[in-house]
Amino acid sequence: MADEEEDRQHPHSLQGLLHMAIESGTGSSSTHQTGQMSEERKQWLQEAMNSAFSGQADEVQQMKECLQQLSSETSEDGDERKERALEFLADLCENLDNASDFCKLGGMDLMLNRYLSHPKAELRWRAADLIGICSQNVPFVQETALSLCAVNKLLKLLDLDSSETVRIKALFAISCLVREQEAGLAEFVKLDGFSVLMRSMQTDILKLKIKSVFLLQNLLISHPEYKSTLCSMGMIQQLVSLLRTEHSPFHEHVLSALCSMATDFPQGVAECRAPELAFEELLKERCQVVQKQEEYQEELDYCEHLLKICFKDNPEDHGMDR
Repeated sequence: MADEEEDRQHPHSLQGLLHMAIESGTGSSSTHQTGQMSEERKQWLQEAMNSAFSGQADEVQQMKECLQQLSSETSEDGDERKERALEFLADLCENLDNASDFCKLGGMDLMLNRYLSHPKAELRWRAADLIGICSQNVPFVQETALSLCAVNKLLKLLDLDSSETVRIKALFAISCLVREQEAGLAEFVKLDGFSVLMRSMQTDILKLKIKSVFLLQNLLISHPEYKSTLCSMGMIQQLVSLLRTEHSPFHEHVLSALCSMATDFPQGVAECRAPELAFEELLKERCQVVQKQEEYQEELDYCEHLLKICFKDNPEDHGMDR
């Protein structure tokens, strides 16, 4: 009962607030409490109603002010204010409604056509981050970004930018535009995005390597029809070559992607079995290295699974049984 009373005193929606207001105004039995509590409830209700009706309008105004600051042509001493404006917009746009309003106010156009190419890396990565935050699970925002050639611009940052942080944030934004977004993924494939991912996995930036292979793995699971395209690009050979680098947590994700490439895909199995790759020997050696180390259990499981589906006497049995 205490939980029910708490929920009644603090409704979680505008409908609940209105219902509470009606009760308070009609002398409902729910308001028959001590005078002190009644005053507390009235004060809380007034504040909550004010917030419910004015909060969204206030945030739209705040976004307008931030965009005005970002649109102004100021000298270098204004960069800190622009950084703060981008940071504040990122916080506001965690709200899906605000993300849509941000686009309607021209924010996405400003990010893609000015700030992704800003000479200061701090502003470039904040712009890429904001694009990603706005695009998560909001089709209207995704469509707006795609219409402004977002994938092409972000892929160039991911591939070529001099800043590690910019590259990582660009990959985050790309992921938000291509995962569960058919038009975004089609644009990504058309622009040879898989090759950019491959090159990102070959950098010395561990965080970028892990996030790149994680996106690859996600796309393989949701869109297995691209396995053939990836095979023709030499993705399996590239992934195996990455396993021959100094051992790191990145290898677990590489092995996971290789499992996806080989599972239910005979062409992938055939490429894994190519003698020049010497993949079976590599997997057996890796099993010996990690088998007694608990922190590498996932990696060991992936190695054993690949040995089973690619190098057993019955390689046609490609079902994932982990």
